[in-house]
Amino acid sequence: MGAMMEQAPVGIDPHVPNAARMYDYFLGGKDNFQADRDLAEMVLKVMPDIRVGTQENRALIGRVVKYLCDQGITQFLDLGSGLPARENVHEVALRHIPDARVVYVDNDPVVATHGRALLAAPDRVAMVRADARRPEEVLNDPAVRELIDFDRPVALLMMFLLHLVPDEDDPQGFVARYREALAPGSYLAISHVGSDTAPEQVRRISDFYQQANAPFCPRPGDEIAAFFGDFELIPPGLATGLGEETGWPFIDPDNPPVIDEELARMGYAGIGRKPS
Repeated sequence: MGAMMEQAPVGIDPHVPNAARMYDYFLGGKDNFQADRDLAEMVLKVMPDIRVGTQENRALIGRVVKYLCDQGITQFLDLGSGLPARENVHEVALRHIPDARVVYVDNDPVVATHGRALLAAPDRVAMVRADARRPEEVLNDPAVRELIDFDRPVALLMMFLLHLVPDEDDPQGFVARYREALAPGSYLAISHVGSDTAPEQVRRISDFYQQANAPFCPRPGDEIAAFFGDFELIPPGLATGLGEETGWPFIDPDNPPVIDEELARMGYAGIGRKPS
């Protein structure tokens, strides 16, 4: 059992399952409570491969960050960053670009506390507790402004975030506001669970998440593609599945995931570049 099992931080209800802590449990982490594990196990009974899928999503984040570094990006804004895990964004970015700047944003107090404890380079990395659904709040936060220069290209990461945001929160609208704030040459990276595949399993999992602090809102591929607006998607476009056409960085051809093809097709990922 992790330290979190001994005592819940002030203001945290350990009896309400939390999407970030469930994600941590799927990854094999210890920053979760019994309620998180119980609901996560219900999800696993419906879709056992989701643990592997979650691990693959973590690996995807690392590949995406490396790809963006290779494009010359030195600034990263990671929205809905979740609890720290292996190969965090700043670790990958600083390994490839020592003077990179990374800001994590999450509205979960436990995530914010753990994130700040992790940071060893406060002059290059920051953890901001803010709500990603409120672009003005995030974009004007002093800690964000201190590290991120929005007159230069930025990589905006929304990995495993938007399918936890219901339509009534207008995700298309607030994502568009972020796109508008980015300089030409910036990138938007999104991973999102789709609703095109295994609809019965998706429906059951969505029902389970009604017990959690955030809903589970998978969307069809065309709605996910719309988040990129006029950004130019890198090949092969909005990627899904395990086919050779998917390619790096969406899959690692040298280490293809051992995962059910149907689950792989549930996951969408894309990287779009803001045109000049």
